[in-house]
Amino acid sequence: MTRATDADSVPNVPEIAHPPPHRPTDYATLIARATAAPAVLGLVLKGSHAHEGMVTEHSDHDVYAIVSDEREAALAGLEDCRTADLDLVVTTVEGFRRLDGLERYGIARGRVLLDRLDGEIASIVAAKGRLETAEASRAAAGWLDAYANSHYRSVKNARDGHPLAAHLDAGDSIGFLLEFLFALDRRPRPYNKYLTWELDRFPLPRWNAPELLATIGRITAQGDTDLQRRLFSQVEAVAREAGHGPTLDDWGEDLHLMRPPPAPMTWKRGDTTCTEAGCTPF
Repeated sequence: MTRATDADSVPNVPEIAHPPPHRPTDYATLIARATAAPAVLGLVLKGSHAHEGMVTEHSDHDVYAIVSDEREAALAGLEDCRTADLDLVVTTVEGFRRLDGLERYGIARGRVLLDRLDGEIASIVAAKGRLETAEASRAAAGWLDAYANSHYRSVKNARDGHPLAAHLDAGDSIGFLLEFLFALDRRPRPYNKYLTWELDRFPLPRWNAPELLATIGRITAQGDTDLQRRLFSQVEAVAREAGHGPTLDDWGEDLHLMRPPPAPMTWKRGDTTCTEAGCTPF
C-alpha cells in the first residue's frame, strides 16, 4: 500500500477574492474613498452645489468620477449610483471628454474637486463652456430656423383661431430662441433652473437680462402674439448682424406675419393729425 503524502491529502481550494467595499452612498464617503483610490484621476461636482445660492434642502450632490480604468474603480467600490444625497457617474477621461448635449452646460459650470492630471480635467471642463466658432455658427443657424418656425406657427394659429396650439408653439419657440442666443455667444444653453442665475452673472451681449426674462416669461405664460412679434423684430436685428440673414430670408413673405405690423402712416393737416382711418384734432 502506498502511503498518501501530505500534498495528496490537501484538496485544491480555490482562492477566495475579497469582495469590493460597498459603494459610497453619500458625498462625504465618496470624497474620502476617491481621494484614497489611485484609479480616480478627477472629481467634478455639478448641479446646485456648483451654483452659488442654488442649494436647497432637497439638493443632492451630482458628481463625475473620472477614472483610469472602470474595473479598477469598481474594485475600489466606485460605480454609478443614485441616492438621496449622491448622484455619481463614473467614466474614463475620454468618456468625460466626449460628454455633450444636455450634460455640456452642467459640466461647463462644474467645480473641479480633484485633478491628478496636471490640469487636464480642468481644461476639459473649461472647454465645455466655449463652443468652437464653426460649431456655434452651425448650431445658431439651426436653432434660429427652429425658433422662426415655432414663432410663425404660433402667430398663424392665433390668427386662425387655434389658441391652444398658438400657446404651445409660443412656448416651444422660447426654448429654441434661448438655444440660438447662447449659441451666438458660443455658450451652451443653461438648464431652465439656472437661466436667471446664468444671466445675472454672465449676461448675453446686446440683451438686457431682466427685460429678456420678463418678456419670455410673459410669452410662455400668455402666448401674447404682439409681444412675440416685437421680440422677433429684436431677434431678427441681432441675427442679421451676426450673419444669419439668409436663414430668415428663406421664410420669404411669411416674415410679414412674423414681424410687428407696420406703423400707420400719419400726416398733418392744419391742426389735425391724419391717418388712413381719418383725421383727429391735436
